[in-house]
Amino acid sequence: MARSPLIGAAELCSKLGEVVVVDCRFSLAEPDLGVAHYTTEHIVGAHYCHLEHDLSAPVAGGAAINRGRHPLPEAATFCGVMAALGIGRDTPVVAYDDSGLAFASRLWWMLNALGYTQVQVLDGGWSAWQELGLATTAVKPEIRPVTAHSAVKYAGIVEFPELSDLQAAGARLIDAREPARYRGELEPIDPVAGHIPGAVNYPWQEATDATGRALPIAEQRERWQQLEASEKLIVYCGSGVTACVNILSLVLAGRDDALLYPGSWSDWCARLPNG
Repeated sequence: MARSPLIGAAELCSKLGEVVVVDCRFSLAEPDLGVAHYTTEHIVGAHYCHLEHDLSAPVAGGAAINRGRHPLPEAATFCGVMAALGIGRDTPVVAYDDSGLAFASRLWWMLNALGYTQVQVLDGGWSAWQELGLATTAVKPEIRPVTAHSAVKYAGIVEFPELSDLQAAGARLIDAREPARYRGELEPIDPVAGHIPGAVNYPWQEATDATGRALPIAEQRERWQQLEASEKLIVYCGSGVTACVNILSLVLAGRDDALLYPGSWSDWCARLPNG
């Protein structure tokens, strides 16, 4: 992992040509909006990764095999996608989005979980780049494929059958969704409202400020100070995407041991009798 999971816009600009930049802009409400924005304008040299096509596998059907709305793709498949973009195990990579690090953090987490060694997120994303008036283009870069990284499985994940035993052993479950969804007052996406019993709420949006930049290190540490250092942490959200912002936040706060429940609430609630 890079010394910091974040990189500023000015520093990234100075490294264009030395790193592979990946545009992760996406809208859950309009799945084709991100690629439309990319086609219109993006950071010079950036490739595009679509949340549902590149950073997720097809959704499985049936509660018995449901893995949520954005299942992780098989490791070999994903490594092949990355190799096609010129990303190998030790390639410097910078991901960005325009959604408070939400989708860029998903790519950051996936790459790190598969053993890629130099992955960062553009702090402040697309807006930070624009604020400095840095170079953009509508031209897609030349693709220079490399040999695929040979990772076989993701590290740092927890699947549904393991959750109960881990909670019984003292693991802390962290729900990254907004408070109204956590409390079950609102559920705009999944068929059942509420949260996994025992989970505490740390909304992912609170890891960044109003500009979409990550809070300073001291504030990241303060954000998580109520958690015991000895607690095993398992983070989830609606479908395993925005939970990655909380994992990034924890890394900034000095904790790199948090686990992800990739299926998240969309997997959990599908297994309920009324799911």
